[in-house]
Amino acid sequence: MSLAFSPVSIGSLRLKNRIVLPPMQQYQGSAEGFAGAYHRDHYARRARGGVGLVIVESTAVAPEGRLMIDDVGLFSEAHVAPLAAVASAVKAAGAPVFVQLCHGGRKAVPHRGGRLLAPSAVAYDDVYGMPEAMSLADIAAAAEAFAMAAKRAVAAGFDGIELHAAHGYLLHQFLSPLSNHREDAYGGGPEGRLRFLAGVICSVRAAVGMSLPVTIRVSASDHAPGGLEPESVAAALRALVPLGLDAIHVSSGGLTPTPPPETGPGYQVRYAEVIRRAVAVPVIAVGQIRTREQVEDILAQGRADLVAIGRPLLIYPDLSRVL
Repeated sequence: MSLAFSPVSIGSLRLKNRIVLPPMQQYQGSAEGFAGAYHRDHYARRARGGVGLVIVESTAVAPEGRLMIDDVGLFSEAHVAPLAAVASAVKAAGAPVFVQLCHGGRKAVPHRGGRLLAPSAVAYDDVYGMPEAMSLADIAAAAEAFAMAAKRAVAAGFDGIELHAAHGYLLHQFLSPLSNHREDAYGGGPEGRLRFLAGVICSVRAAVGMSLPVTIRVSASDHAPGGLEPESVAAALRALVPLGLDAIHVSSGGLTPTPPPETGPGYQVRYAEVIRRAVAVPVIAVGQIRTREQVEDILAQGRADLVAIGRPLLIYPDLSRVL
């Protein structure tokens, strides 16, 4: 029997198979952050192809948190209806759908020249420029922005939420000692660096209740000396999961411009394996997983519970042509 096409649950949601379409930016949002017909058709087409779960691309929780000038957002009530059309189309095509909520922090392109915010005044590079260290009021506002966006996601009809704490964006920036140099309650050591993310999870849960699946995407390694490694991320997740996380989506990198030291087929699965040993919720592996043999082997060895397949599904939206 195929493990890839066996059912699995994420929280209260039962999936028909273990193949996930991961969030991938489509660069098709309007200047104001609205989704459109492109997004509706793009995600529904992949749902018709047979995946078990669709995760809509990084969606900004605040105007200053947009990753680029053509991404999408959920930072106002006006953003709900366009994304509701996307969610409805995906579900009609046969797959449940999550939305990934994100704040870019120091890797943002703030809307209309807004503030560039980060845990500390440490730049990602010269292109993004120097961010402002967030005040306590800024931190509280960002947590509230995630909660309000989560509430709007429920109104839009999404089946679950993924919090983006990977690839060098704001939640990741608070976790990593390379980008968080704070000496207050939100820094100073692993417990302090975890505090903002813990607060976001609690705020989101308060906004949406406990039954809606809430997951998180993490970078399990910063690929840089002194940065996060799989064991430290696993320790953080052991503290975070009881706050209300239903699955962990394991990626890596993005905190600094330095690329990973090596890539190749399934190169991030070893990180998922470390995380899976540390937590009691399903783990999603991702990263150059492109063949049926890879997927079945990952699942059979217990290295992950689900597998995300990205670029092949952009080219061939029918799952049968990929696996």
